[in-house]
Amino acid sequence: MTGPTPKSWITAITPYAPGRSSSGSDAPTIKLSSNENPLGTSEQAQSALADERGTLARYPDPNSTALRTALAEHNGIEVDRIVCGTGSDEILHLAAGAYASIGDEILYVRYGFMVYPLSARRVGATPVEADDADYATDIDALIAAVTPATRVIFLANPNNPTGTYTPIAEIARLHDAMPEDCLLVIDQAYAEYLDPDEAVLPLELARKANNILVTRTFSKIYGLAAERVGWAYGPAPVIEALNRIRGPFNVTTAGQAAALAALFDQDFVEMSRSHNQKWRDWLAARIAAMGNAGLRAIPSETNFLLILFDGALSAEAAYEGLMERGYITRWLPGQGLPDGLRISIGTEEETRGVAAALEGLVSATL
Repeated sequence: MTGPTPKSWITAITPYAPGRSSSGSDAPTIKLSSNENPLGTSEQAQSALADERGTLARYPDPNSTALRTALAEHNGIEVDRIVCGTGSDEILHLAAGAYASIGDEILYVRYGFMVYPLSARRVGATPVEADDADYATDIDALIAAVTPATRVIFLANPNNPTGTYTPIAEIARLHDAMPEDCLLVIDQAYAEYLDPDEAVLPLELARKANNILVTRTFSKIYGLAAERVGWAYGPAPVIEALNRIRGPFNVTTAGQAAALAALFDQDFVEMSRSHNQKWRDWLAARIAAMGNAGLRAIPSETNFLLILFDGALSAEAAYEGLMERGYITRWLPGQGLPDGLRISIGTEEETRGVAAALEGLVSATL
């Protein structure tokens, strides 16, 4: 007997492949593959999470009211233009589902977040990839790739997996050139690693537009990856459309409470941002010193570095060699980067250790 057959566009999907969490052996490993906060989670957020243990039998607030109110006050934006999701990933899928379907196109930059083509194929839309500019977003290439079928444009800023940053003036130029019936989604998962005055600019751009959605997450600098809490800000009609199709209780009670407490603990956020900048710059300098061996780190505004290998040591060999030495990184052939290795910024000890391990692998090839 033949069972149900998935739609052809579903079978065309390559499932999302997260960064490895273990080396496959019993040896101790340090995970630098998923861009998590090496400082963990603020104590205030941990306490708030623990306090919700007695509420497990009750459904969560379906509208994340307290969290949305706090986000509005913290960012100076309107509460009725905010929606919360199961991580920002859910909101990216909701945007594709609300505005694109069979015969439509979803546009994104080459070396963009792997969820973008997945979200397109999930709804039967065609994923379209615009050329990059030395691993960074090429706004002119995006503008040139827009067609009458384009319904959603995804733009991660800063970008994952490259770490590159696009100035707000360039994003505004893209917005001015695109049709009004197309939704621009500015994915700001790494916004808090920017200077706060810079991070808020997409929200200001979205306030004045009827077709810009800005997404954020608590998974990165706030250290709440396990709780899957994200949010977005956009025009009221767009938020209304997303609310029509999102899960009714999509953010857990504990997740809402922990995110709320994390938002109020900006001292932890600032400490995390400072730590990241110091050790990202330190690691970038160490990679630059290995330039004679063909290594290059792409300039990053995130909590990771994309390292390109163009010498005797390949990215695959570096990935395997670091794994043998106890460091899990992210090799990226599935994202069109077989010569690239993404390394998250860890603690001081972890960052110094992975740099030394990489230098040892390089020395062995000289």
